[in-house]
Parts: sequence; C-alpha cells; structure tokens
Amino acid sequence: MELFGFDLIFGQTRKGVKVPERKFTEHKKTEEGPKPSQVIIPLSQHIGAPCKPTVKMREEVKVGQVIGEPGGFVSAPIHSTVSGTVKKIGQMVHIITGRVIDTVIIDSDGKDEWAEPMEPLDPATATNYEITQRIKDAGIVGMGGATFPTHVKVQPPEDKSIDSLIINGCECEPYITSDHRLMLEHGEELIEGISILTKILPQRDIASSTHYQKSSDYAVGGRYSAEIFKPLDNIIIGVEDNKEDAIDHLATILAKKGLQDDIELYSLGSKYPMGAEKTLIKNLLDREVPIGSLPFDVGAIVHNVSTVKAIYDAVVKGRPLIDRIMTVTGAVKHPKNLLVRFGTPIRTLIDHCGGMTVDEGKVIFGGAMMGLAQYDLDAPVIKGTNCILVKDEEKWVESDCIGCSRCIAACPMDLMPTMYVKLVKAKKFEECGDYFIDNCVECGSCTYSCPAKIPLVQYIKVGKGELMKIRRRQG
Repeated sequence: MELFGFDLIFGQTRKGVKVPERKFTEHKKTEEGPKPSQVIIPLSQHIGAPCKPTVKMREEVKVGQVIGEPGGFVSAPIHSTVSGTVKKIGQMVHIITGRVIDTVIIDSDGKDEWAEPMEPLDPATATNYEITQRIKDAGIVGMGGATFPTHVKVQPPEDKSIDSLIINGCECEPYITSDHRLMLEHGEELIEGISILTKILPQRDIASSTHYQKSSDYAVGGRYSAEIFKPLDNIIIGVEDNKEDAIDHLATILAKKGLQDDIELYSLGSKYPMGAEKTLIKNLLDREVPIGSLPFDVGAIVHNVSTVKAIYDAVVKGRPLIDRIMTVTGAVKHPKNLLVRFGTPIRTLIDHCGGMTVDEGKVIFGGAMMGLAQYDLDAPVIKGTNCILVKDEEKWVESDCIGCSRCIAACPMDLMPTMYVKLVKAKKFEECGDYFIDNCVECGSCTYSCPAKIPLVQYIKVGKGELMKIRRRQG
C-alpha cells in the first residue's frame, strides 16, 4: 500500500488469538483528569531497586519535586504530582507485585504550584550524555507495562550492536485506547521523540572497533559507549491496522517532515499479542529473541509510543514524568481517555466517569488479557497504568483439561501451557524450567483459548515464582 509517497508494509503474527476489541473510547479525545485532593505515591513504580524517600512528614512539596531518589542504577526517581503537604510516609502493598513498599501520601493544596523546572535542551546541540541524564532525571520508565528504567534501556552493553529501533504503537489489548489517542493528538511530539532516540542510539560496529574508551558524552551510571561508526539501519513504527486514522496521521507527519525514507511505518495485523516485544521483533525484523535473552541480543530496542512522548517532554520541555494518558472504560457510565496524575486513587477516576454501571464489578489495572484485578478502590495509578477496566464479576469454574491443545496452538512463544499446569499441581517446579517456562510472556492467549476455563497464566505465575525461589536457594 502506497501512502504519501512511501510504502506501508503489512505483517501478521503466526500465533496468538483474535479477541473482541471493544475499543469504546477510540474516538474520544483525551480530557484533563480530575485533580485529586490526595495522592498516594508508591516509591517503586519501575523494575529495579525501589526509591528512597527524600521528603519528611509535614514537609511542603511542589509539582515535579523529587520525593524518591533512585536506589541504584536500575531505578528511576519519583516526583510529586501535586503541590501540598506530606501527610504520611508509610507502606502499602504494591498493586502489581504484592510486595510491601514505601509510600508517600501528599495532601494537595489545590494550587498546583510547580518546582523549579529542568532547563529545556536543544536535541540538535545537546550531547548524548545530557539527553540520557535528562531521561534519567525525569524518571522515565517503559510505559507499555514493563516499566523498565528508560535511561538503562538506551545504554545497551558495549558488546551489543544495536541496528534497529522499534516504536510500539500496536496497543493490542482489548478496551485500551490511550496509545491510540496519543498518536492522534501528539503525533508531532512522538516523531520528535523518535529523532531524539535516534541521536542517542547510534549503531556500533563492534567488529571494526579497535578499542573502547570512557566517554563523558555518553556515560550515565557507569556505562560507556564504544566508538560510533554509522546510524541505525532500521527505525520502525509498528501500528495495528485497526488504527487506520493513527497510521494516516503519522504518515502525514513523516511526509511533511521529509522523514518517510528514514522512518518506516508498518501496518500490522490486529491479532493479539501483536504488541508483545518479542512478537514485534519477529514480525518486523524476522529475528527471534533466544530464551533468556533480551532484544538487544538480536540488535533491537523497542519503546512504547507513550515512553517516546515522555522523552520528548523531558528533553524539549524539561518536564518530569508525573502523568500519562490512560483509558477508563468498561462498566462505567461515561468511558473516557484521561490525562491522569500518578497517585490518583481508582475511585476518583471511576467517579469522574459517572461511576460503575454494575453492582459487583471487578476493577482491573490494565487490559482484559494481562491486567490485574484490584482489591481496594483507593489503589493509586502509577507509571505503568494505562487503563482502568471495570467488568462484571464473572463466575469462573475450572474443569479438567480435555487435551484439545488450543492453548499450544495459541501460544506466541511456541510453549506447552498445559504442561505447566500438570507440573505445578504436582509441585514439580524445577521441571517447569525444562519446558522453558521463563520464556512465557504471560500474555493470556492460552487462558483465553481454553474451553475448560483453566486459569493457565495463574498456574504459570505460580510455577515461575516457585522456580525462582528454588534457584535463589541454590545460589
């Protein structure tokens, strides 16, 4: 398909499932979310070391002020999302991991006063070091759900040559439309963010490099770049074909900027889980990430569109990551896309959307396939929250496996989900490793496909957790 003078390339995933999309909010423009009277800000909103509090009880804080400093290199600072007074520094159960973590509770004064802003950078003249440090200082993490600190991700190990940058705009989960709206409403900023990433992710010619050198132009947290020889081979935006308006919009921007030859725009089949990192790499580059490996092992780095927009905001506007576009949908009176401050309680957002339309609803952080149900409506939105989904409480009655192999046919990683259930029930957790349980991305395709309603992903999570405990004991 030719559009604006360049080709859109179509791709399909071999496996996965076709799920009802239910994108009720895809045509609803993003609205400003409610300003909470109180925010609950966990000091662990990312993969890696939790943050350490930098504020005290009854201290006055402002929007954008650092309230949690990184606990290590693989960590990211956390900022206040309102101005007001620190009411409490306590602990809470993490909404995703279930671990007990430190939390800062802030009463808003309603003034929304900002702390001293970070100085905007000119991407054309700023050094790689300055840009990477800015990404770190702004607290940016992967906003597609993984929440891996972005400043670490843009500094791959020196022995890895990165030739491909993939921007993930698939948003393959049912119900969620936050990334879709971002591409439509902030397409210019997204493309500028891609250009910034391109600048700090030069391809390394490892085979030709004769030495490595420390470079203040690139190092953040102790990593250093090798000599740089050429730009990236592939800069790709992947969007599912059910977002045709977003594809057309981005194509227009690329053509207007004269970037159609530098950035490829791929229209991908809308089959779940197209947006999974490894699935994208396979479909776009025809490369398979080996078991136990990461995308940079096959020369690729993948960033979600919301992450790239946050990079633009941090570099060009000097704005830390304090909010995000998210979808509030399902069994609520008025489903919406909202720009929400982190720390806002669930109930505040549900009430803002007119309340629930069911008496006994299940409230899920994330989508219907990979989201996690919450037990407390005071649970706060965090950096990785892209959706609040309210659903009818379903009665889920598990029956015996009938050996139909639908879960195996659906698995995008070519695994045997039914085997994990047998091994977990038999408490043979070490044998789960023999069947490559670590390679499961927990997408839920197997559970969705199972006619016996076996919660396969839950068994897999138990198997992974127990296997990890065994490995830790064995050293």
